[in-house]
Amino acid sequence: MSDDVKPGLIGQGEPLKGADLTVTSKSFTESLIHGAMMGIAFQAAGAHVVDRTGIQGSIGGREAVKNGDADAMYEYTGTAWITYQGHSTPIPDPRQQWQAVKDADVKEGLTWLPPSRLNNTYALAMNQDAHKKYGTRTLSDVAALAKKDPGAVTLCVEGEFANRADGLPGMEKKYGMDIPAKNVTQMDTGIIYTQTAKGSCTYGEVFTTDGRIRSMNLVVMDDDKKFFPNYNAAPEINTGTFKKWPAIAQVLAPLTERLDNKVAQQLNAKVDVDGEDPHQVALDWMKKEGLVK
Repeated sequence: MSDDVKPGLIGQGEPLKGADLTVTSKSFTESLIHGAMMGIAFQAAGAHVVDRTGIQGSIGGREAVKNGDADAMYEYTGTAWITYQGHSTPIPDPRQQWQAVKDADVKEGLTWLPPSRLNNTYALAMNQDAHKKYGTRTLSDVAALAKKDPGAVTLCVEGEFANRADGLPGMEKKYGMDIPAKNVTQMDTGIIYTQTAKGSCTYGEVFTTDGRIRSMNLVVMDDDKKFFPNYNAAPEINTGTFKKWPAIAQVLAPLTERLDNKVAQQLNAKVDVDGEDPHQVALDWMKKEGLVK
């Protein structure tokens, strides 16, 4: 990375001067933005940064940090707990979920820093017309509507969500829903948003930080029984690197503290809706926030 940045709220005194750090990320928009943010923060603190963002699939980035091919990335607590650490039951409290992931990964040579409020988890959303018609605000409301008027609850979902224990089957069980198979249409993620906005289905499966929620003015149902796992973004650091450069924690703290779902939706929309470059979006926002200059 070769951004012309100087310390702002991040990097005063250049505590990472002399460090050679490699940052990585997954290949989807939000992760690319996080990888850029992390690299920009390290540069402002004086480090030389190699950009290895955009690794395909979930596991590649984590393996790179584990084996030292990369030094750090933003990862999701729920992904680590369920996908990497093999648990089937999420922990409802976000801080406890992070702590459990952090403790389990010590033996893997990975150090987790405190999490952000950004929680990129599953949800159901509806367009404004459907919201005015049915007035549902929570998944319990959706369950009540499905009982009262079974034909009213039609779903657009991904194939994976339709079959995963932490997706539709588990949600139906938790909320006492019984949605007929004919009311569930499986489709690709991107199409779900447009079909939900059009009203082709009453509810669409969405990710809570997706920029299209804002741009399409969708209403997200609250998971009032806390069924879906917490997917809070948090820095995951190679432990050897962290021991050598413990200032990484203070460098990333002001950045992580500012990440929440509202910020994520705004920044993701700049890429997915407006077609902007993820790295530039990250840089512009960090300058606007005074994190770097």
